[in-house]
Amino acid sequence: MKINLLDKAVSDKIAAGEVIERPVSIVKELVENSIDAGASSIVVEIKKGGHDYVRVTDNGFGIEKKEIEKAFIRHATSKISSETDLENLITLGFRGEALASIAAVTRMEVVSKTPDEKIGIRLAIHAGEIISKSSIGCPDGTTMIIRDLFYNTPARLKFMKSESSDTSQITSFMSNIAVGFPKISFRYIVNGKIIFTTDGSGELKNSIMQVYNHNDFTNLIEINDEIPGLKISGLISRPSINRNTRKMQIYLVNGRVIESKVVDEGIGEGYRERLFEGRFPIAFLLLELDPKAIDVNIHPNKKVKKFDDEKRVKDFIADTIHSAITSADSMPRPASENILNSKIDQTSISELDSIHCDLDKGDNSRDDCFVDIYARPDYNSTEQMSLA
Repeated sequence: MKINLLDKAVSDKIAAGEVIERPVSIVKELVENSIDAGASSIVVEIKKGGHDYVRVTDNGFGIEKKEIEKAFIRHATSKISSETDLENLITLGFRGEALASIAAVTRMEVVSKTPDEKIGIRLAIHAGEIISKSSIGCPDGTTMIIRDLFYNTPARLKFMKSESSDTSQITSFMSNIAVGFPKISFRYIVNGKIIFTTDGSGELKNSIMQVYNHNDFTNLIEINDEIPGLKISGLISRPSINRNTRKMQIYLVNGRVIESKVVDEGIGEGYRERLFEGRFPIAFLLLELDPKAIDVNIHPNKKVKKFDDEKRVKDFIADTIHSAITSADSMPRPASENILNSKIDQTSISELDSIHCDLDKGDNSRDDCFVDIYARPDYNSTEQMSLA
C-alpha cells in the first residue's frame, strides 16, 4: 500500500477537527488567548450559536505587525520555547494550534495593535490562506472575527448541533470564565443583546451576581485557605441550599476551567453526612497549585487535569469546606435563606437555568464598563475597525 504525504490543506483540516469540535471551542481558545495577553476587558459576541459569527475583542498587548502571519502557523506560540517550559506553565494556552486550526475551517479576520505601534494591522484569512493584509487604525489590543464555521468542510457542517444548543454551551463557558477571572471585565453579547457585563472589580461575589443576575447567591459562604504549594478560595452554599446536578459547581485550577473527579470527591467529603445522596451544593472554587504539581496536557481541550498528589488535593478541599460550613452553622442564618429554599423547591432546575440563559432578556443597561467600537450594528466589521 502506497503511503501518501498529505498536503497542507488536508492536514490542517484534520488537525482542526481535533481542536475545533464546536463553536464553543473557538470562543474558549480566543478568550484564553486574550487572558494570556494581559487583557483587563474582553468582549465576546456571537450570532446564531457561533455558526455564522464569533467576535472576541480585548485590550491586551496585541500582536506585532511582523509577527502576525507567524501567529497562524501551526505550533507557533509565544507561550513556551522549550520542553522545560511545559513543567512551569502559567498561561492558559501553549500548544500553538488554536489559531491555525480556527483559520483552516472559517473565514477569519484579525485586527491588532501593540502599544508601541502608531497604527494597527488587519489580516484576512480564508480556509488557512491569507487573502489580504493592510494597515488600519484601531485601539491597542486584538479583535478576532470568525465567520462561517466549517464552510469548507461539508461533512463537519452537516453534523453541527442546533444554534440553541451551541449558544447554551458558549453561555456556560462564558459564565464560568467570567466568574473565574473577577479582575477582568467581561461583556457577553448574543444576537445583538448583552447577556451580562462584569465590572472587573476583583470581587468574586460581584462577578457571580453580575453573571447570574439574581439574588440566589447572596448568602454563599466564603472560603480561603492555604497550605504549602496549594491555595483555595471561593464561595460555597450552606448544605440547605443544594441542587440535583453539579451544574452550579465551577472549578478553576490556575485559571483553567476544568472537570475533576478529585475536586468532585473533595466537595462531597466536605459536605459528608450533610446532604442526601444525589444532592449537590453550589460551589465556585479557585485553586492555585505549583505548575509542576499538575499535568494540563492530558486532554485535547485541557478540560481535565492530573494532580501529582490527588489525595492531598482532595483532603485539603474537603477539610477547608467542612471547616467553613461548620463555622457557618454556628452563625445565625439569614432570613432570606428560607425564601431562597422555598424558591428552589418551587422552581425546576431548567427554570432556574432559563433565568440565566434567557437570551431575550439580556440586560442592555450595563454599558459603563466598555467603550466597544466594534459593536455598532449598522456597520460591517471592516467599516467599524476603520472608525477606531
